[in-house]
Amino acid sequence: ACQLAQIKSAITSKRFIETAKLTDMIDELRKQHVTICYLEDIHQHLHWWNKLTGYLAGWVPHLYYRLTSPSQNAAATAVVLFTSGSEGAPKGVVLSHINLQANRFQVSAVIDFGPTDIVFNALPIFHSFGLTGGTLLPILSGIKTFLYPSPLHYRAIPELVYDTNATLLFGTDTFLAGYARYANLYDFYSLRYVFAGAEKLRESTRRTWSENFGVRIFEGYGATETAPILSINTPMHNRAGSVGRLLPGIHYQLKKIPAIKNGGKLLVSAPNVMKGYYLIDSPGQVIPPADGWYDTGDIVEIDGEGYLFIKGRAKRFAKIGGEMVSLTAVEEYVSELWPDYAHAVVQIPDAKKGEQLVLITTNPAANRNALINYAQEQSMGELNIPRTILVIDEIPVLGTGKTDYVTLHDWVLKQKTNL
Repeated sequence: ACQLAQIKSAITSKRFIETAKLTDMIDELRKQHVTICYLEDIHQHLHWWNKLTGYLAGWVPHLYYRLTSPSQNAAATAVVLFTSGSEGAPKGVVLSHINLQANRFQVSAVIDFGPTDIVFNALPIFHSFGLTGGTLLPILSGIKTFLYPSPLHYRAIPELVYDTNATLLFGTDTFLAGYARYANLYDFYSLRYVFAGAEKLRESTRRTWSENFGVRIFEGYGATETAPILSINTPMHNRAGSVGRLLPGIHYQLKKIPAIKNGGKLLVSAPNVMKGYYLIDSPGQVIPPADGWYDTGDIVEIDGEGYLFIKGRAKRFAKIGGEMVSLTAVEEYVSELWPDYAHAVVQIPDAKKGEQLVLITTNPAANRNALINYAQEQSMGELNIPRTILVIDEIPVLGTGKTDYVTLHDWVLKQKTNL
């Protein structure tokens, strides 16, 4: 990250570095000539006049920043976030102040929230959904926000949602399903809205929250490159199975993909589309989207009323015997068959048909005959049935909650000699 974005200094705390056991990383950063600034050291050099200035500036922030930063540029870089790396090497995404503020106002135009709301955000703010949706959106709108450091504490978070009387909650399918397993039936009584993104929302998760807690989950869709929200379901405009309608001010194109009949690859142009990428082969140089259009890499279908339906990633299609097969669709029907377990599907080379599907599952009783029978009942073609099933103790995930397909693909290739 420091190499890509040409970062020269990092601000952290000694306590965090010691707790997280990152001393070796700090040593390596110093070797790369990155200056480390510890909060504990900064605190010791604060004088009474610094505190007084901060106090007064808090009452007149606009005046203070006009005097201290007269050359403000809304198009300047506000943050650099890194893509999850679920399918390849992470890239630095450069977002401007305009990108972030535009996305905040786009969401505000379709969701009703106000000063009486309380947001509970356990998503990491190094992830675009956690930064914009869970942090900047409520804080810049004057909404009380409760931040929790890890989304993985499935037992603690439902109790904290109850204790804080939170009305808005952001999460991914993985995290929301985990909270539902350990929550008391009354823990989510105060919630008005729960928003899900970053990965496909399973029907079992949606049903569990609706039946057990009386809470509807509104699924949305976006990308780090779009700051991040592109579409979202709302209380007034909601269609199960879709990711909602595109937000105001977003223009789109659907690029036809050979062998895919319905829908196409989604390209978008909007004020929330990033300034550009930091790439490993050109560190520190912002590479903007071609002609201002960002290629999401997602295959989508848009119905007559404007609702988006995600068919899968362009990279997550396998070409088997000349036919395009969606790995996401295969994962969905496997999850319907065995809803109590986690599953992932990857493709590997095949000498006869070009590629073959491999199912990785936590279900120890998984077998291909059950898959074949279920696929036939659902009138699915034979190409959608994974040829090989591998059982794993736990599906690896990234810090954002997304499945780590890079690690899984490498693991499958290592098992290839036993396939």
